Amino acid sequence: MEDYLNIEKSGEMNPKHSSKVLQKWRDMCERVKNPKQRFRFTANDQKHHEAAAMPSTNQKLRVAVLVSKVAFRLLNGVESSSHMMVPDEFKAGGFGISADDAGSIVEGRNPEKLTLHGGIEGLAAKLKTCTTNGIAMDDDKDLTCRQKLFGTNELFTEREQRSFWVFVYEALQDMTLLVLVVCAFVSLIIGIATEGWPTGAHDGLGLVASILLVVFVTATSAYRQSLQLRGRKIFIQVTRNGYRQKLSIYELLPGDIVHLAIGDQVPADGLFLSGFGVLVDDSSSTREGELVEVNTENPYLLSGSKVKDGSSKMLVVAVGMRTQRGKLMAALAEGGNDETSFQVKLMRVAAIIGKLGILFAIVKFVVRS
Repeated sequence: MEDYLNIEKSGEMNPKHSSKVLQKWRDMCERVKNPKQRFRFTANDQKHHEAAAMPSTNQKLRVAVLVSKVAFRLLNGVESSSHMMVPDEFKAGGFGISADDAGSIVEGRNPEKLTLHGGIEGLAAKLKTCTTNGIAMDDDKDLTCRQKLFGTNELFTEREQRSFWVFVYEALQDMTLLVLVVCAFVSLIIGIATEGWPTGAHDGLGLVASILLVVFVTATSAYRQSLQLRGRKIFIQVTRNGYRQKLSIYELLPGDIVHLAIGDQVPADGLFLSGFGVLVDDSSSTREGELVEVNTENPYLLSGSKVKDGSSKMLVVAVGMRTQRGKLMAALAEGGNDETSFQVKLMRVAAIIGKLGILFAIVKFVVRS
């Protein structure tokens, strides 16, 4: 009986639930009926060792996670320090941030980068502005310096106004009109040759008059539209030099305080300062149809967005080609005026129909003659 209780020669007894005792108990009662049921309340020595090894494994996992976090923070620190470097021309102008870095804050919608620059107040200080009074410019020299460093709020340089006859020439490039011109010329020759002047020229002159009418109507419409786009100026409420005033959107500069209301289009990339119930439509930039709520937690306002509800004040951060809309338009311009596959198919069908029309006209003319 003493052997079964594992009494050692020294006279000392092992603990009641030691691993040796449990193992001998299992070896002794190896041949029992239904061993799983018999030992259901007896600790499994193998599982006990696995459970004892788990804390060391968890500790290794914790160390690996901490090491990865430290490495990630070091990489972010290196990247942040590179972004914090301000070019010499901006330092000379008294600015604490470059134009590209300022634009990337709104474009990337990165709250960490915004926090890195001291939040909206810190960013305003780096842009040499005040969130209450706006830009304080003593003379035109400050305005010129800011425009030179940050650019103007124009997406593309305005081209010279084209004359009316250029639009007439472009309207005449339509393939259908060119075919009609040839038909009118042939009709005049054949009509005058067969019936004489002026009886034989009626059909040809009527066709020429129709062509001229279409050409001049198309050219006039395009010319008037170009004049309207050229002379159109959109004004918006801006706080500058301590008082609220009305300025053209093309005169906006980083650091201006813009007042937005329902129906306004966001004229530049900026950050929300104050307001209530602001809902904007970002579909022109993000292609998302849902309205986006803009507040202190989501302060990013993109150029081209439309204010659907509420009113707010916005700090302009990037203008012109440095906005997300400007970069999108530049990418589209670099891509050229490539036609879509659907447009190519339509042009092919139109060309086939035109060729068939000319063929049938020639056949009919030959048969009648």
